[in-house]
Amino acid sequence: MHKSRSAARSTLSLLRAPPSTVSRSPVASTSTITSSARTLLTSASSSSLNARISATSSSRSASIAAVRRGFATVTDHPASPIEEESAEAEEEVERAEDDVDVCIVGGGPAGLCAAIRLKQLEAEQGREIRVVVLEKGGEVGSHILSGAVIEPRALNELFPDFMNMDNPPPMGQPATSDSMRFLTSTSSFPLPHPPQMSNTGNYILSLSRLTAWLGERAEELGVEVYAGFAGASLVIAEDGKSVKGVRTGDVGLDRQGKRKESFEPGMQFNAKCTLIAEGAHGSLSQIVQKHFNLRKDCDPQTYGLGIKEVWKVDAEKHQPGKVTHTLGWPLDIKTYGGSWCYHMEGGLVSLGLVVGLDYQNPYLSPYKEFQRMKHHPLFADLLEGGECIAYGARVLNEGGLQSIPKLHFPGGALLGCSAGFLNVPKIKGTHNAMKSGMMAAETAFNALHPDKEVEITKNSLDQPLEGSAQEAVDMSPYETAFKESWVYKELNEVRNLRPSFHNPLGLWGGMAYSGVDSLFLKGRTPWTLRNSWEDHAATKKASECQPIDYPQPDGKLSFDILTSVSLTGTNHAEDQPVHLRLPKDEGARARHTETNVNEFAGLLGRACPAAVYEYQDAEGGAADAAGKKFVINSQNCIHCKTCSIKTPTQDITWCVPEGGGGPKYSRFEEKSLYRLFRMLINRLVSSSTRI
Repeated sequence: MHKSRSAARSTLSLLRAPPSTVSRSPVASTSTITSSARTLLTSASSSSLNARISATSSSRSASIAAVRRGFATVTDHPASPIEEESAEAEEEVERAEDDVDVCIVGGGPAGLCAAIRLKQLEAEQGREIRVVVLEKGGEVGSHILSGAVIEPRALNELFPDFMNMDNPPPMGQPATSDSMRFLTSTSSFPLPHPPQMSNTGNYILSLSRLTAWLGERAEELGVEVYAGFAGASLVIAEDGKSVKGVRTGDVGLDRQGKRKESFEPGMQFNAKCTLIAEGAHGSLSQIVQKHFNLRKDCDPQTYGLGIKEVWKVDAEKHQPGKVTHTLGWPLDIKTYGGSWCYHMEGGLVSLGLVVGLDYQNPYLSPYKEFQRMKHHPLFADLLEGGECIAYGARVLNEGGLQSIPKLHFPGGALLGCSAGFLNVPKIKGTHNAMKSGMMAAETAFNALHPDKEVEITKNSLDQPLEGSAQEAVDMSPYETAFKESWVYKELNEVRNLRPSFHNPLGLWGGMAYSGVDSLFLKGRTPWTLRNSWEDHAATKKASECQPIDYPQPDGKLSFDILTSVSLTGTNHAEDQPVHLRLPKDEGARARHTETNVNEFAGLLGRACPAAVYEYQDAEGGAADAAGKKFVINSQNCIHCKTCSIKTPTQDITWCVPEGGGGPKYSRFEEKSLYRLFRMLINRLVSSSTRI
């Protein structure tokens, strides 16, 4: 083991957030906040950290000060008081630093598959490579909600014959049937089932559990996985031309960004190769795309908001392996979207709705559309008598092939949903994300060990690099590998389906074109339909639209938003900087409030699926503008990223909170295991009683 590896683990253990009062029930507004204490790992004193830094520094040939002179930190979002305060004291802060071969930001399927593949190549080629994964969730899988249909193709390439492993992955329930239906407000009708949406050979599983399993396999192979530590900023070479690593976030700042007694600066990982796998619309992904102009030759990225619940349903209604997708109601013909219903193992059902964020009407609430959808007879009959046990939401990439940016930059690459590999018609991207991680890993290994080059493409590196402090690793073969892979072929075949809904006939025109293309043309056309605008630009002014009257939740099938958010387990320390930031200038809040209230009827209050944003009635000096006070309940945030995408004024920047904050979807797994254990005990008791 590297000497610096053990030092890194020790140092990171000191950087956990100190004990603080947090909102355990994240159903907060400015008028009512439910709070309770949560015990976290105790932070060490600054003197202890300095001692650890000294110990780490002495194990390396170059001093920390010498290394730091060649780097700058890039954030590229509007500066906040936190950053200003940190910048002023930058020279006073001595950060622990560590040198690694590959630093991966994001412990999801893409990042973990990249890490695993790197370690497999290490064993195959006999060349040691140090790999670090930074995951913002408190544990691997905690930010990934259960209930997904997975194609096992990439997993089988990573672990051939994976079901016969000593510790096989938790693959859940094999898919047994498919159907596609069109909904009206009271009925449903069958639709032709496109071959691209076939689920033969696929599995309905808990993606949270599968991700945790991948994390365990990665650690067994020697990957250093640091959960609870978010990649907060990039380390950029002094000339600004390459990425040289990642910094984790500082801890111990109060809500105003001032240092508390428990303050500890984040740790800096100086990496020869940096792989960004944060998921859709990640903060560092946005920064690196802007800094290196990676989007100059592609269409704007577009997104959908996926809202999901997991239900425990009556056994006689449960049909294990059944997969259903729908189009139509509750959405209007100008709004793209559709639902899914997956019958998982153990009497569980994953139910969700995707709403394209290019919707026009600012009065639309994706959350309330989903709640009223559950009263449709197709779903109500299934859910009645059941129990909703989990809730979550996340944006999905919808731009397709034509919206994928340049995948590499000097010193690193974009993986998975950070790049945008989702197959929109399938509503599946995990298999593509995993494969992208594997291809990026092979490219990185070749770049770091050119004498042991692994064959992934027909091209070889023009200038193989050893990843020295002054040279940037060339990841361009990763782009070539992608274009020669089955991922590209799959995305190319469906590239025109989602953009076809941008037409005067809306849903009807999109269904007609998509039916012909998916059933007959299969993407073999000389044209490519374009994504011409970002989602926020599609929003009409409130004066051009009709308000939508949503029914009140009944508390049985449909719920108020704060009840749903309480199921996410989301948690953020109250006394930390707000991670949802407006520009720093004094008039930013007033400008935001005036425009978004007067012109867009306070869109964020409806678009956010976690009740983070409110425009509260206020008078006099308490009002920001237009008789309203703009309130950000950041402790409710479930990290869906909708706000920074859909806000018409484009002045909300989503930044990573203190490590470990956010939803804990893996809590659902704990509930499910308890339910299974209780069921088994009841069966044993029942059996013994009969005997």
